[in-house]
Amino acid sequence: MDINELRDQIDNIDEQLVQLFLERMNVAQMIGAYKKENGLPIFDPGRERAKLQDVAEKAGPDMAQYTRVLYAMLFELSRGHQSRTTTHLTKLNESITASIDATPKLFPQAPMVACQGVEGAYSQIACEKIFKSPSIMYFKNFDGVFHAIEQGLCQYGILPIENSTAGSVKKVYDLMIHHNFSIVRSFRLKIDHSLLAKPGTKMEDIREIYSHEQAINQCSDFLKKFPNANIIPVENTAVAAKMVTDANRTDIAALSSRNCEALYGLICLAPNVQDEGNNRTRFICISKNLEIYPGADKTSIMMILHHKPGALYKVLARMYVLGINVIKLESRPIPDRDFEFMFYFDLETSIYSDEFVQLICELDDLCEEFKYLGSYSEVV
Repeated sequence: MDINELRDQIDNIDEQLVQLFLERMNVAQMIGAYKKENGLPIFDPGRERAKLQDVAEKAGPDMAQYTRVLYAMLFELSRGHQSRTTTHLTKLNESITASIDATPKLFPQAPMVACQGVEGAYSQIACEKIFKSPSIMYFKNFDGVFHAIEQGLCQYGILPIENSTAGSVKKVYDLMIHHNFSIVRSFRLKIDHSLLAKPGTKMEDIREIYSHEQAINQCSDFLKKFPNANIIPVENTAVAAKMVTDANRTDIAALSSRNCEALYGLICLAPNVQDEGNNRTRFICISKNLEIYPGADKTSIMMILHHKPGALYKVLARMYVLGINVIKLESRPIPDRDFEFMFYFDLETSIYSDEFVQLICELDDLCEEFKYLGSYSEVV
């Protein structure tokens, strides 16, 4: 028997499988209608466990696990098909719809915005890319930015959330668990670090270099040129530049943006010293109120999943079934809960799509707890 004959057999089997699959989905839809009529939940974990055990035993030891995986996906497809005809609008979905209607069509031009650091910080640069003429209030740390939003001191806040080379800004993720806010826009800023110092400073004289921890990580190769210098992390790259200006020394330098060179009267000893040329940081713009501006095609959510095998798989499978692309997945430990994690998702889907509405209406069934962080567009 040659390969073509074997492929013909596969084609014949597939034809039968497709027909049986359609029959199964039709029955699943009728079951969904029955559950809706009788007030029953779509998800029946006891029934699914018993079914998985049954099909695994029928498949035999060699194929048991393959069969479990196949049927787990079938269950997700069935639930998704049932939900399309039984989905009821949740309070969250109604809140999102109300926000879309209430949010102005034009993005704000000149609001009061909270940024971490001092004048010349990358957050300030990102802020001025997102808003046309913002008024900026600076805070020492990220926590201060969140509090400024929650207390109404500022309408918006700008926060770095991830870097293309150094990874996620974990402190911001941890704060996102505790504070109430909505993401209204994001922006990817190209980051170019330079070594700045006072006039008269020579490279060979440098004994201390200040910068933010992320910037230090992003310039690790360059910093090897200073084996005898102390590398000192500070809260912000612009703060580092200001520290050099304020110090009565010519043996220190800062890794900072070129904006800080003229701003603080420094000189550039070495430009663009980051390890990667395509070094970008993604900033999010947050608001106390839920605001959803036209063109929103990204959504961020946080989930606490049930602490058992397959919990994350089921969430990802449902997103896959709905055709929703997961562009970021980050896990962070939950304070005071041993070995339990909050999962952060960035999703690529239009807020106006049926798939988005269905996912939002199913979040309660997919996890133990969730937090909707907002839907927005990204400025490039």
